[in-house]
Amino acid sequence: MGRSDAVSSPLLQPSTIAAAYPHRYVVVDVETAGLIAQRSRILSVAVVHVASDGTVERRWSTLLDPGCDPGPVHIHGLTRERLAGSPIFDLVADSLLPLLDGRIFVAHNAVFDWQMLATEAMRLGIRLPVEWRLCTRVLAHRLDLDLPNLKLATLAEYWGVVQRQAHDAVDDADVLAALLPRALGHAASQQLDLPLASCGTARDDVAILPARPRATMRKPPCPYLNPGLLTVGGPLVQGMRVAFTGDTVIDREELVEKATAAGLHVTSAVSRRTSVVLTNDIRSGTSKARAHGIEVKD
Repeated sequence: MGRSDAVSSPLLQPSTIAAAYPHRYVVVDVETAGLIAQRSRILSVAVVHVASDGTVERRWSTLLDPGCDPGPVHIHGLTRERLAGSPIFDLVADSLLPLLDGRIFVAHNAVFDWQMLATEAMRLGIRLPVEWRLCTRVLAHRLDLDLPNLKLATLAEYWGVVQRQAHDAVDDADVLAALLPRALGHAASQQLDLPLASCGTARDDVAILPARPRATMRKPPCPYLNPGLLTVGGPLVQGMRVAFTGDTVIDREELVEKATAAGLHVTSAVSRRTSVVLTNDIRSGTSKARAHGIEVKD
């Protein structure tokens, strides 16, 4: 994977990055037959070991026989013919899972890649040996980069990393492994904490994210007045108080950041001033909301 010398921000010394963030990383990318973990299967997976100083230590990848239709071939190019003769996930688990053990799981939209792998492992009765993950999209958002979006291709261009084949697990993992030390260096120069997310447990044949603990830092006030309750079928309006409850499939911190950026006031508890409650399970934790006449949406 090549890089240009003209990058958009200076790369700190590897020793400085390692001192700021003394972690070992495993950069992962998967291509899948679909987007819902419990309904889909992995078609290919690529892994890159990255040391705390950004050095690439090892690469591993494989195609997989999903035992089902490969889905959007026009995106990933993995046809039935190309996948024919590839091993099933069961046969590569013993090689793959040790590569993840003891490292920070890094991916672009990390919750998706982690959840797909965790669900595949769960089908075998195995827990994915991942305790913490780092989403480079969330990290890039924290860096306040002057970019139109935070797509992998956009970040690659910004930091001078050559992307040869988008939606190819091997190339995407290589690109992300090259981007990682740049993002870490940028974060270290701003003295930022990494947005590490704790990985959850298996439930109902899908890996679920645990609710994040309540933040200790005081959030800036919402600049908009609260317009009141969300009406049934009505739109969200800037200033509305939104409460997320229960486990989430998308990382809780990412949900809060997106809602706040949209002008919503995210609260940690339901009260009479709450406009709407958002949950993955409308049967749990919503009695107080209903008592106040607050709309509960799944």
